Amino acid sequence: MYAWDDDPDLNITPLIDVMLVLMAIFMITIPVMQYQEQIELPDGSQSIKVSDKKTLLVEIDKELNIHYQNEVYTLETFPDSFRLKTSDLNKEQAIFINADKTIAYENVIYLLKIVKQSGFKKASLLTL
Repeated sequence: MYAWDDDPDLNITPLIDVMLVLMAIFMITIPVMQYQEQIELPDGSQSIKVSDKKTLLVEIDKELNIHYQNEVYTLETFPDSFRLKTSDLNKEQAIFINADKTIAYENVIYLLKIVKQSGFKKASLLTL
């Protein structure tokens, strides 16, 4: 007959080996998985004000009315109107977004998204 051991030993060595291998795999792969956004930083001083006449200005006020070239748009009508008005412009031209400080951040990002989707590469947010 077989004698049963009343106090069996638990062998956890294979479990530790598997965990060390998984940890090594994660340590190698996680630093490689990074998102990178290519941005173009401006040259010059922060104290110089923008005075170029070839720049475009888009403003949004606290009532969420968007002002572009002496015309007023709503958030719903702005994307199509902006794309139509800027279809013949040079897309390398700088465009500035000026927003009221009391509006939600998501509205400013929405404007930035519309400007970027219209093909402009040099969009900036203005601060006063």
